[in-house]
Amino acid sequence: MRPRTLLTQVLAVNALLVAVTALVAAVVARENLADAASGKGLLTLGLAVLAVILLNSILLRRRLEPINRLLDTMDQVELAMPGTRATPPRHAAREVRRLTEGLNAMIDRLEQERRAAGRAVLRAQEEERRRLAQDLHDEVNQALAAIKIRLSATLQDAPPGLAVELRETKDLVDSAMDELLHLARELRPTALDDHGLIPALRSQVEAYGLRTHIQSSFRTHGTMPVLSDEQQLVIYRVTQESLSNIDKHAAARHVDVVLSFTGKIVLKIHDDGRGIAQANGVPRGRPGGLGLSGMRERALLVGGNLSIYSRPGEGTTVELTMGDR
Repeated sequence: MRPRTLLTQVLAVNALLVAVTALVAAVVARENLADAASGKGLLTLGLAVLAVILLNSILLRRRLEPINRLLDTMDQVELAMPGTRATPPRHAAREVRRLTEGLNAMIDRLEQERRAAGRAVLRAQEEERRRLAQDLHDEVNQALAAIKIRLSATLQDAPPGLAVELRETKDLVDSAMDELLHLARELRPTALDDHGLIPALRSQVEAYGLRTHIQSSFRTHGTMPVLSDEQQLVIYRVTQESLSNIDKHAAARHVDVVLSFTGKIVLKIHDDGRGIAQANGVPRGRPGGLGLSGMRERALLVGGNLSIYSRPGEGTTVELTMGDR
């Protein structure tokens, strides 16, 4: 059996009380009225009871409506898209206002705890990336360098037939070393630590254009304010992930990266590629892909917002916005 609503329960109790009162009044009236055989008095009493129940229903429904609004707000709350809060009506009862304040306070705590947990995860991820990059550079790359030296030494005394194979193997080692260095830089951007955000982004975009043969540009507007390490890292990672998505899926010819510090901090990455498929008018990522959701999560951790504007065949713009300077 489905549970009854609070409105139904209160109405049922009130209707029962009114009915019992009416019944007692009717019995007393029959005993005291001289014309007990006449039903006019009972009809009037019944209509009065119905009017009282109807008026009671209207009043209760109006007084309980703020609770229904609170329930609707609770259904709309999504921690991945913060900002949803309940607002009580102007003349709401004291209990409704307290309930609204309690709900908003609970949402505030959940969002703060989620951001704190997300920052801890982000720091752990970056530390693991740094360790992996260090291992690739110090151990794997050095081992390949040693193999390359041995191959060079062997080439000096190798017969012509074997020398061809050794040169091809050496070329493969060179290619593997280049890939490892690129992967290490992707895992941990040393340029961000050594030179700062803007030079690191400029270097990233230039290297991306050379590697992918996509015409790429990077521009800035305004003077960069003091940004936390987390904010700089989020800007860098969103740019990195956006460029990677463009390279893999957009089939673009031009990419434009703009970082603006006039008013709010705004990062825009625009391409002229095929665009992103949409669901209910909202751009969505590839099935199973974590790129778009990962960028949104990173933006939330620094109090920012990530928006994606795209239409099939008309390119895509990824926009990261962070608070006022």
